[in-house]
Amino acid sequence: MKKQQSIAILQRQRTASEQLISVSSSGPEFTKWHRDTEIAIERIFGPQSRNLEDFKAVRYSLGAFSTSTPESEFRAAYLRGLKNAAAVLDSMILEIEEYSLDDDKAESEPDQLSLIEKLCLRFHSAARQLQQRYSDRNTLTINDEYDVQDFLHSILRLHFDDIRAEEWTPSYAGGSSRVDFLLKAEQIVIEVKKTRVSMKAKDLGEQLIIDRGRYESHPDCKTLVCFVYDPEGRIGNPVGIERDLEKHSGALRVRVIIAPKS
Repeated sequence: MKKQQSIAILQRQRTASEQLISVSSSGPEFTKWHRDTEIAIERIFGPQSRNLEDFKAVRYSLGAFSTSTPESEFRAAYLRGLKNAAAVLDSMILEIEEYSLDDDKAESEPDQLSLIEKLCLRFHSAARQLQQRYSDRNTLTINDEYDVQDFLHSILRLHFDDIRAEEWTPSYAGGSSRVDFLLKAEQIVIEVKKTRVSMKAKDLGEQLIIDRGRYESHPDCKTLVCFVYDPEGRIGNPVGIERDLEKHSGALRVRVIIAPKS
C-alpha cells in the first residue's frame, strides 16, 4: 500500500473516531469502526506489528467495577478510550510521514490473504449468480461443505497455481485429519465449513479452536483461513465470533471469515 494512501486511510479512521463520541461502545457504529480500523492497520503495517498491538491494547471500558459504579464512569472510560485510540492513530500517521513505507516492496508483494478474504466475502454473490443460467440449465447447487469446497476450489484456481487439497495434518490430540486446501508456496491453509440447522455458534467455535490448535504444528502453515459459509444467516453475531476466534497467543496467524453477514 502506497504512503499517501496509507496516511489517507488512517486519517479517515482518526476523523471517524471523533464522530463516535455521541454513540455507545456497544453500538454497531463503534463495532464497525473498530473492526475497519484493525483491518486497515493490519494491511498497512502487518498482522504481527507493534502498531496493531498498540491499537488492540486500547480499552474503552472499566477494568473493574461494581453494581454501584455510576454510569458516568463507564461513559468516561469510553471517551478516554476514543481519545487514546485517536492518539495512537496520530502516532501511526506521523510514523509513516517520517519513516515512510517501502512502496516498491508493497507493489512487488501482493497481499495474498487480502485476495483470499475478498474471494470468500464474494463467494455468496458468485453462488447466487450460478443459479441464473441460460434456459434453466443445470448448475451447481450448494447444499453442504463438499459443494462449498468444490466451488471455492474452482475460484482459487483462477489465482493460485499450486493448490493441494486434503493434505494430512500432523497428529493432534490423539488423531489426525485432512486439510481442505493448502497453498504451499504461500504457506496458507484454508478450512471450509458450512452452517446447518444442527450447528450452533458454540459448536462452530469449538471446531475452529480445534482447527487452530491442529495447524499450530503444521510445517507448511503460517496462516490459517477459516471460511464459514452461512447463506441462511444462522450465526447471530458473526463479527463477534470472528474477533474472538482470531485472538490467541500462538505464532499461527488466524483469519476467520463468516459470510455473508446479512
